[in-house]
Amino acid sequence: MFEKQLLTLVFVRKQTEVLLGLKKRGFGKEKWNGFGGKVEPSETIEQAAKREIKEESHLEVDRLEKVGLLTFEFVGDPVLMEVHVFSTWFFKGQPHETAEMKPQWYPINSIPFDKMWADDKLWFPLLLGDKKFQGYFKFQGHETILDYKLKEVSSLESNV
Repeated sequence: MFEKQLLTLVFVRKQTEVLLGLKKRGFGKEKWNGFGGKVEPSETIEQAAKREIKEESHLEVDRLEKVGLLTFEFVGDPVLMEVHVFSTWFFKGQPHETAEMKPQWYPINSIPFDKMWADDKLWFPLLLGDKKFQGYFKFQGHETILDYKLKEVSSLESNV
């Protein structure tokens, strides 16, 4: 039986760009990704997403749209990662580097997939196409996808 760990992932968008952050330490170090992290027991998933993006980039976001729900299994780890993916076009401030992340805007036609998690190239087109999606990815280590399921959905349950 698996435990579940609730996590968030936020992608900030503007015109034809998306903000990614280079992870400087911890899980996913040296990979480009969105901004997010663990949901604390005292907060909702959306509150965690807003807190994490502020901590990791200094941006404030008021409006988030939940666009994805991704579950990750890592062989040998008894914890499934349940990642709630959000997108926003609405933010305040300028992104600044933190101890955790180095933010950088990328044109949507120049996403650095070779420096990201292997699954990103599979679901990122749905994110950039403003689609909603659900997926499951089983990894061996941090580089090899052994199995996955990914589908576009019409809506996401907010209490999942």
